[in-house]
Amino acid sequence: MSFEKLLRIPNDRIAVLIGKSGNVKSKIEKLCHVSLDIDGDTGEVLIKSNGDVAKIQPFKAMEIVTAIGRGFSPENAMTLLKGENTLHVIDLREFAGKSTANVERIKGRIIGEGGRARRNMENLSSTYISVYGKTVSIIGDASKLRLAVDAISSISSGSMHGAVYDKLEAANRKEKQEKMKLWEDQDVFY
Repeated sequence: MSFEKLLRIPNDRIAVLIGKSGNVKSKIEKLCHVSLDIDGDTGEVLIKSNGDVAKIQPFKAMEIVTAIGRGFSPENAMTLLKGENTLHVIDLREFAGKSTANVERIKGRIIGEGGRARRNMENLSSTYISVYGKTVSIIGDASKLRLAVDAISSISSGSMHGAVYDKLEAANRKEKQEKMKLWEDQDVFY
C-alpha cells in the first residue's frame, strides 16, 4: 500500500523545510519513512511513502511539514513525533472577519510586547505556539492543546491577558491536585 499527499506551504518557508545541506528534509524522511519532493517555486511538497508500511508515518510527516509551513522551527515541529502531540491551526479571520487591520491587532495581542504573551501562554500550557500569516498554530498533547486553544480564543475575543493567565494557572493547579489525589488513593503494600 502506498501513500501520496500534496501539500503547499509558503515559499518563504521552503528553505526552513529543506534545512542546511538538506538535513531537515532528510531527518523527516528518515524518521517518518517517507520521501519529500519539494518544489521551491510553487511551495508544493509531495509526501510519498516508501518501504515498510508498518513503519511509515505519513500523517506525522504531513503534520511536521504543515507545522514548518506555519512558522515553527524544525526542532519544535519534530516534537510532533513525541507522545500524543498534535498540531492545531486557528484561522484568525474567525475572530477578525476579513479586516487585515483586525487580524494584525489580534496577532499583536497574542504575541504581546516583546513576545511575552505568547511565551506566557506556551509556559502555562506546556505547548508551542506560532503566529504566522493569518493563523496561530499550536503543538501539544490533547489536554494541553485544549488549554492553549481556549486561551488564544479568549485573547482573540478581547479577554484581558491577566484573566487568561489566571485560567491557565487554575487549570494547572487542578491537574496537579488530581495527580496528587491519584497517588494518595493508591494502596501501598510493604
